[in-house]
Amino acid sequence: MQTYTLTDALNKHSEVFDKAAIEPVLLTKQSQPSHVIMSAKSYEKLINRLKELEDMVLVQTAEAALSQSKMVGTEVFTSTMMQLAETGFQEWNDPEEDIYK
Repeated sequence: MQTYTLTDALNKHSEVFDKAAIEPVLLTKQSQPSHVIMSAKSYEKLINRLKELEDMVLVQTAEAALSQSKMVGTEVFTSTMMQLAETGFQEWNDPEEDIYK
């Protein structure tokens, strides 16, 4: 990456833009980076790559969450629910609550 001071960029603007067409150009103000100039094509490639990396991170996060989750089968679920119903609703055992008599 080529670096120019802001003053050099003003004096050599044609050269700066020619370089920016090939690769990003860093502009500095008092030796501190302040701006980057790049072509629209380079910017588009940068943004597309950023989106790809974000998608990869999301996929990795989802895969990690899935691998750490526990899947419960229907038999285990039904058995657990029946146990909860039997212990949670003791009034079902009262003779006056028997709807099948």
